[in-house]
Amino acid sequence: MDTVLRSRSKTVTIGANQPFCIIGERINPTGRKAFAEQLRGGDTSQVASDSIAQVLAGADMLDINAGIPLVDEPDLIKSMLRTAQAAVDVPICIDSSVIEALEAGLSVYEGRALVNSVTAEDERLEEILPLVARHGAAVIGLANDETGIPETPQQRLECARKIVSAAGDYGIAPEDVLIDPLAMTVGADTEAVTTTLATISLIRDELGANMCLGASNVSFGLPQRHVLNAGFLPMAMAAGLTSAIMSTAEVCVQSVRAADLLLGHDPWGGSWIAAHRARKAALEQAATT
Repeated sequence: MDTVLRSRSKTVTIGANQPFCIIGERINPTGRKAFAEQLRGGDTSQVASDSIAQVLAGADMLDINAGIPLVDEPDLIKSMLRTAQAAVDVPICIDSSVIEALEAGLSVYEGRALVNSVTAEDERLEEILPLVARHGAAVIGLANDETGIPETPQQRLECARKIVSAAGDYGIAPEDVLIDPLAMTVGADTEAVTTTLATISLIRDELGANMCLGASNVSFGLPQRHVLNAGFLPMAMAAGLTSAIMSTAEVCVQSVRAADLLLGHDPWGGSWIAAHRARKAALEQAATT
């Protein structure tokens, strides 16, 4: 099953036999005090620069989150989306827990968006899925419900089943539901990553669904986070993960693209070799200027 997302003129396809989809995580005010203050004051210039930098670093898509306390989130996310779409031409994941903000974002989005996210909670399913269906979008479904984050892969699978089934009731195709198998920090639970990997494999084998998660969660609170993230991503890809909201730090992007080649998603290493040649040419040009 392939999930097809679009910007104004670019299409990204997420699937088990496709190159891994890197969704840049940077445009999020959480933990970025200066950025949050800029946004609060109506300045979206950082959105433009972050969008360009992430795409240049290798992002196939961008995640945009406008979650700042005591702001008009629907109005802010529309402004951020307009800025990002003017700066780059890649599909966007509209990230909010506020229904009105999702509605506002989808109303100004040019293309076919990815909505982040819905859970297996009945109330959230009833609120978000009709919105997704009405706008012809795809959606990320978090494998948790009213009881919280399930401890076992089997319980997370059941949440995933419920989301896919509920989406079907609203006419949303299975391939347009990306399941989030839930990545938690290994710093708080030494079994967190192995549980996530087992969940990814189970969802792949039982549902055949595409998946997306917040890859940087695994390293939260630990030193050298990019190195840990770069180690985690190829393991998750081998288990069946097809996309991630992640850092575009070079070590992370290179790790993903190397795994694409080694897992057979970059035939004959065409993309890997082309990227190497581009880097080499850039270095040579820099050395002569």
